[in-house]
Amino acid sequence: MRIRGVSGSAAALCLAVLLAACSSGTSGSGGTTATQAAQTGPVTLDFWCWSAGQKEKVAAFNKAHPDIQVRHTDAGGGTDTATKLVTAGRAGNAPDAACLEYQTIPAMIVAGALADISAHTADVKDAFTPEVWSLTSFDGAVYGVPQDVGPMVMVYNRKRFDELKIEVPKTWQDFATVAAAVRAKDPDTYLATFAPAEFGNFAGLAQQAGATWWKVQDQTWTVGIADAASTEVAAYWQGLVDKDLVKVQPLLTPEWNNQLNKGRILSWPSALWATGVLYGVAEKQAGDWAIAPLPQWTEGDDRVAFQGGSAIAVTKNSKHLQAAATFAKWMNTDKAAYELQIAAGEYPASLAGQQATTASEPPKLAGGQKDYWEVAAKAAQRTIPHISWGPNVSTAQSAFQDAMAAAVRDKTPLTQALQKTQQVVVDDMTSTGFKVAAP
Repeated sequence: MRIRGVSGSAAALCLAVLLAACSSGTSGSGGTTATQAAQTGPVTLDFWCWSAGQKEKVAAFNKAHPDIQVRHTDAGGGTDTATKLVTAGRAGNAPDAACLEYQTIPAMIVAGALADISAHTADVKDAFTPEVWSLTSFDGAVYGVPQDVGPMVMVYNRKRFDELKIEVPKTWQDFATVAAAVRAKDPDTYLATFAPAEFGNFAGLAQQAGATWWKVQDQTWTVGIADAASTEVAAYWQGLVDKDLVKVQPLLTPEWNNQLNKGRILSWPSALWATGVLYGVAEKQAGDWAIAPLPQWTEGDDRVAFQGGSAIAVTKNSKHLQAAATFAKWMNTDKAAYELQIAAGEYPASLAGQQATTASEPPKLAGGQKDYWEVAAKAAQRTIPHISWGPNVSTAQSAFQDAMAAAVRDKTPLTQALQKTQQVVVDDMTSTGFKVAAP
């Protein structure tokens, strides 16, 4: 299958466009300078975050910063936190800082929920690759400090691969060939799963193939959820589904977990965090799994997208902007912080944190893989730069899940599901005041 290369026209989100397209804007530095701890006594910050190891990291920060004390609350996962943050921001009682998934940050900017902390973060910009830093910075403004990243890899059951005498696929064409070999050698087993609800996963595979789902130029948006690359990716998976070469079902259900534990699901093309997720449902397979580079759409092109990851952002409601920025920086660049992060199973966004992983043991699921962190580092180094997310990602995710589930149920083309998703997204953006170009 031929898929076009990654487009160089994937522009970073422009803050000026966001301001022109919505009624609620963002002010430069939030309009409020930080309260200085030395002048007013200890500053107390409220912080929302769901991800692993936060309790321990906050405790370490508080111990190291007697003049800035942080109260941590788990407000729910990424979607829940983003939704609650908008509501709290409008009521004027948002926390000082919060974890946000990268794809939700544009919507938070549109909602006027985040403060520009560029005046307080120049000293840590070089702690990250330009690709990672660009996930939280738009048009010269900075809206968060990157925390963890999820470069895409292929997580696979190495023990079962060896038993079936199959090779790790290097390309997606190889992947289809291996999927057929697995079904021929063990009819109860599948190489992988096609899960209709996995919006982020499909987006990452489409981006790897060259898709640009949102971009903006001269205050006009283009939506490419049903573009040529995305359509070809959908057609690829359609072929696997039609030939019964992949298991069609949701991930992480009791049924799916049972199949995984029986060695009947052999891989998960996903992100680095997947090893921790799988260990949580298949502890007895510790040491049986490994990671490999994600299969390539075009042989020799090893670029991959991020699937998931988060940053710590500072809200416009915060009265302690500088202190909150200090907290966000420490949590994502300090040695004590990233060591706790690695221990919790996250892959740090910072370069120093990523380097520290090379001296760490691999996650328990892949305990026997000596080059685990080397494979991880290469994936992180080869991520596609300047991936842009739009202002209505949550709408797109809901529409995608509904359309894909219906396509699987009704046996209609997955490509049509993409077209339906695109139309919902375009209609939603147009109705809320964005100028959207014709496809």
